[in-house]
Amino acid sequence: MVPSKAPRHFLTLDDVTRDELSHIIQRAIELKKIQRAGNSPELFKNKVLGMIFEKSSTRTRVSFESGMAQMGGHAIFLSTKDSQLGRGEPVEDAARCIASMVDMVMIRTFEHKTVERFAEYSRVPVINGLSDDHHPCQLLADIQTFVEHRGSLAGKTVAWVGDGNNMCQSYMQAAALCDFQLRIATPKGFEPWDHMLEKCKDRVIIANSPQDAVTGADLIVTDTWASMGQEDEKKQREKIFYGYQVNSELMSHANRDALFMHCLPAYRGKEVSAELMDAPDAVVWEEAENRLHAQKALMEFLFNQ
Repeated sequence: MVPSKAPRHFLTLDDVTRDELSHIIQRAIELKKIQRAGNSPELFKNKVLGMIFEKSSTRTRVSFESGMAQMGGHAIFLSTKDSQLGRGEPVEDAARCIASMVDMVMIRTFEHKTVERFAEYSRVPVINGLSDDHHPCQLLADIQTFVEHRGSLAGKTVAWVGDGNNMCQSYMQAAALCDFQLRIATPKGFEPWDHMLEKCKDRVIIANSPQDAVTGADLIVTDTWASMGQEDEKKQREKIFYGYQVNSELMSHANRDALFMHCLPAYRGKEVSAELMDAPDAVVWEEAENRLHAQKALMEFLFNQ
């Protein structure tokens, strides 16, 4: 049966309000406690999530698939290499067909417009599992992790060190929703898009150096210097980003109780030093686990719209 109203999608953080984001985070924390107590409710019973992967994945696939299973639902893995999407089927056609057979769709892809086009023709909720422009699901996990350790992000300072990529741009959107200041340290020419900087100018500062960005910060975040699809640029980027490594020395300029996060996979000795990955102020492993709980809360929220 076709839904009586348009589905609610989650393509960027701008698709939720501040209150809705707060609800999702608090529910994620609650679901985490429930799951650890061994009492996961089957709220997704008879629900099916279609997962479309154009980009390879570890944490995104495991977290969504496990989340559906823990809540009594089922997930279907679709790689574009093994489906008609990889043979040139229009996204619009695939959206109409797939959405008629599942209850929700998650897409991990390159071009953000692919997610937007799929959502436009889907009659069920669509989640952006990652695109070249945004990674909103990871931000849910990051926010949850900070809230669990330090409380609200409101009034805090977050430092982004590295490429002005999809993660950085999602942090820019989070700055407004969570009421924090974001300082971005990135080499010239690797800044986030101009229209994003203009839109977020009240919350975002481009710093002159990693130390300038990190000084007095409550949270320091980085990501790989070469994202998927940029493998040919890896050696060149390593030279350009030399000096942007997050390590113990750089962390010493942040607030004493500052946390370090990385969405993973991390390249130890490149964007982050090996010793920092296992340091007490690095919460990357809990951050990774929280993808599971945050996404369960997100899916529940979308199912209930």
